[in-house]
Amino acid sequence: MIKLNAGLAHLKNKPFKDIEWVEETLESMTLHEKVGQLFCPIGSSDNKQDLEAFIAEYHPGGIMYRPDTGAKMQETHRLLQELSPVPLLISANLEAGGNGIATDGTYFGKQMQVAATDNEDMANKLGLVAGREGRAAGCNWAFAPIVDIDMNYRNPITNVRTYGSDPIRVAQMSKAFMNGIHESGLAAAVKHFPGDGVDDRDQHLLSSVNSLSTEEWDQTFGMVYQEMIDSGAKSIMAGHIMLPEYSKKLMPGIKDEQIKPATLAPELLNGLLRENLGFNGLIVTDASPMLGFTTSERREIAVPKAIASGCDMFLFNRNIKEDYEFMLKGIKTGFLTLERVDEAVTRVLALKASLGLHVQKEMGTLVPGEAELSVFQCEEHKEWARECADQSVTLVKDTQKLLPINVDQHKRVRLYVLGDQEGGLKEGGSVTNPFIDSLENAGFQVELYNDKQVNFPELFMSVNDFKAKYDLIIYVANLETASNQTTVRINWQQPLNANAPWFVKDIPTLFISVANPYHLQDLPMVKTYINAYSSNEFVVEAIVDKILGKSEFKGKSPVDPFCGKWDTRF
Repeated sequence: MIKLNAGLAHLKNKPFKDIEWVEETLESMTLHEKVGQLFCPIGSSDNKQDLEAFIAEYHPGGIMYRPDTGAKMQETHRLLQELSPVPLLISANLEAGGNGIATDGTYFGKQMQVAATDNEDMANKLGLVAGREGRAAGCNWAFAPIVDIDMNYRNPITNVRTYGSDPIRVAQMSKAFMNGIHESGLAAAVKHFPGDGVDDRDQHLLSSVNSLSTEEWDQTFGMVYQEMIDSGAKSIMAGHIMLPEYSKKLMPGIKDEQIKPATLAPELLNGLLRENLGFNGLIVTDASPMLGFTTSERREIAVPKAIASGCDMFLFNRNIKEDYEFMLKGIKTGFLTLERVDEAVTRVLALKASLGLHVQKEMGTLVPGEAELSVFQCEEHKEWARECADQSVTLVKDTQKLLPINVDQHKRVRLYVLGDQEGGLKEGGSVTNPFIDSLENAGFQVELYNDKQVNFPELFMSVNDFKAKYDLIIYVANLETASNQTTVRINWQQPLNANAPWFVKDIPTLFISVANPYHLQDLPMVKTYINAYSSNEFVVEAIVDKILGKSEFKGKSPVDPFCGKWDTRF
């Protein structure tokens, strides 16, 4: 039995309202229906018969689908809401714009790009774009903003998904974003409590550790979460992240091997988040198939323990049938009390009521009409994204005084593109052709390096022959962070690091990153370096304008791009 029980949901306190519907709905539910409300599974079908059977068997409280076209998502979400007796929380990772739910949504920009504008209004616009387009597709719950603090440049998952390394900027930008989400009619889920970005490991692969002291945490992550709560955060996502110093403070005598990630730690959820910070909204786990969760406890125990520990909703499943049975078994054995189930379901229902989902269901407006899809990539959203790109592109250094480049001096360009993918396998898709087209339209002759096959004759070409072919070398790195990877570093083509910048002393070389801002750790020899944080079309346009001298660099780095290394600065 978990000893630290969460305090009762205070329905008269923010962010809740419409108590009568919550209480009546809870009272009408069977145990199986209550248990279903605890789950937010991943959607895997858009077939009506499949969905009817799924909802009838599991009664889910929410659901999340991976992005498809806006029209397809809207159609699926509408069907789900029509089939479910209790309106569903329909979620999406609306971190960087409407592309978090729709493949034809606006890719506004990563959070770090927004932070580089040093303009809170831009964070609000990101929230509005994500919220409006999410709402048009039928979403009502945004798994954003990310309020992690990028303290460790080696962390492979926080990186450009954060608002940077300054807790004050993170708080200000996150609040502005959340206001945009709430104004659009969605609930924001602030993530990932108790805070990622201190460890250099990915919680998708293990339970990562926030190693700050209690005082350090209070001044950084604690301050940010307090600001978000005071500003009306409706929900918070708990990460598979341990906070050992606070666990030890709140649970005197706890042994190191007993410390669990927040999703399974009642002292963090109830003692720190609910009691110390005063959060009264819904707590949802991060995705439960992540190794940070699955390796922390036997799943039969972990599933009910997440709710018993203070989480109100369980995100995704390895196997929904088995997880549902594990939850029921936990209740049957008394490990998970009915009182705790009722409290969790109350918060789930209360979040729905705070959004007016029950009223929208009666009116048939839970999912907007097809006409609302026109908001995707509308002119206003694209213009805002263009403004964000212009204000964010950051010139980190130009110690060789290369910029601006011009056709007279730098006509013949060799272009190296790292980590790019044709077909949009990563969020922004390929930037190769946009860069080539933009440079050629400006009068440059561009030769793209073939990274699919090593050019052995070139490996042994003389320096003078190589210099005779090119006036300028441009690197563009599109090495995005992604779940389940251990590092975001440059790995040069083998053999002999064939595409590495061995020629920097002989030919002017420019390096541009449209993703990870920390490449100087691997490139101290490069004298001209630009960070752009996102790989959308607006960013490419802004970069080219700036390197040609048509527009000034305005971005302010939200992190230390020199990675604390003295040799990266000159």
